[in-house]
Amino acid sequence: MDIDEHYTRRYPHSVVWTPIPFISWLFPFIGHMGITTSTGVIRDFSGSFYVAEDDMAFGSPTKFWQLDIRTVIGGSKAWDKAVNEASIEYFNRMHNLLCDNCHSHVGMALSLMNYNKSKNWNMVKLALYTFIFGKYVSCNAWLKTWCPFIIFVFVCFGLYSYGKYF
Repeated sequence: MDIDEHYTRRYPHSVVWTPIPFISWLFPFIGHMGITTSTGVIRDFSGSFYVAEDDMAFGSPTKFWQLDIRTVIGGSKAWDKAVNEASIEYFNRMHNLLCDNCHSHVGMALSLMNYNKSKNWNMVKLALYTFIFGKYVSCNAWLKTWCPFIIFVFVCFGLYSYGKYF
């Protein structure tokens, strides 16, 4: 994807996801997450004291979960305010892979806006919902997510079969 295409692909009011090399290759349901503004600008907690804007840590989104803005009291203005407040908070936080990460940043934004009348958005809920309800942005995005895992499974199966007969 060229640079111009990167900036024309927008997913407003969405949670976006992309695979993390090595980790997602073994566990394709684990990846890096961000949240978009009402105009589709991506915000993601990429590392300690840093929230990126339109520059996801592990590349462009491969999946997006479009959320229903009608469930946010105050509409797009409230959405953008919550995304901004969560981003400001995460500019002051240390990144922790297991406890306070990109999923936590997205969860805070959704909780602040009381998305779908819930203030309990967390890593597990977000990972599950994005895995189930997320849509791949293209066929190539699906391949980027699943090919390494499929190759890994075939290699393991091949090694198992080879060891079984020799």
